[in-house]
Amino acid sequence: MTIDLTPFPRVPLGHWPTPLDECPRLGAELGGIRPLLKRDDVGGVGAGGNKLRKLEFLLGRALADGAEQVITFGAVQTNHGRQTAAACARLGLRCDLVLTRSVPMSGAAYDESGNIALDHLYGAAVHLCDGPEETAQVYASLVADAERAGRTTATFPVGGSSETGALGYVAATIELFTQLDTLGTSADTLLVPVGSAGTVAGVALAAELLGRRVRVEAACISHTAAESRADIERIASATAALLGHPAPTLDALVLDDRAVGPAYGVPTPQMWEALRLFARTEGVTLDPVYTGKAAACFLDRARTGEYREGETVVFFHTGGLPGLFAYAPQLLQAL
Repeated sequence: MTIDLTPFPRVPLGHWPTPLDECPRLGAELGGIRPLLKRDDVGGVGAGGNKLRKLEFLLGRALADGAEQVITFGAVQTNHGRQTAAACARLGLRCDLVLTRSVPMSGAAYDESGNIALDHLYGAAVHLCDGPEETAQVYASLVADAERAGRTTATFPVGGSSETGALGYVAATIELFTQLDTLGTSADTLLVPVGSAGTVAGVALAAELLGRRVRVEAACISHTAAESRADIERIASATAALLGHPAPTLDALVLDDRAVGPAYGVPTPQMWEALRLFARTEGVTLDPVYTGKAAACFLDRARTGEYREGETVVFFHTGGLPGLFAYAPQLLQAL
């Protein structure tokens, strides 16, 4: 089966295809499995990252609808907010980021550096809120202000995770399988961090629609496996409908929440170990919120024998490097 994405408006933001890197030193440390890194952390607008793929379709739709202002949401150190701010700057759109202090982290590094510093650099209007009620009030005020001024707005959900956003990772998965086919190889497992669920929903849906026999492992970084599965199924089904297909079975999807830790955005010793191992074997930098916890899950699965020797595992590196600087004090202590 082929998947036709041409009917959907899209704006170019990333440098595609992103690299697919062999990681032999990391594989040797993990008992002889074959890790491949899908490097969605490199290239494109706003320091790169997975949200650019979603934003190509989200902003394509917004521009087609005449939007002049984009409003979106996230935590203080949201990668999605930073990439949205940069993309809006490139396209000449007003960008409002409604950020909630939902992560139990504080201090000058967390509050003033990393992604939030770049939000300001890219010219976004940043609205910091203390909870859901204030977030709703600020959003309502922004919409009302835009209506009074006659501006058309587009609102994107947390992480850009909607059926339109998930099209970006349908495209990414098509791209990945093209790369694997060109190399004359295949993957046994695709491991994807899952927060707001749009990325893995697109990956799992595309793999199923393309008829690829591959396990899709969703490494949870914020919610339980059951909560994440519900989110993935909802977004994947809506995306399938958008593409004109029935809801997917997602039989190949495996959820794993062993690396979540105490809460979203809160570091764990296993996450710091994973950052160190990727850095010192392959010179690859992970972030402490998404890829770090997904890598901690990956390492534990490898060390407990859940992968066969020689098994090919594609790890989706979804970016987030700027957020590492928000955790600089904890990073230095961990090292």
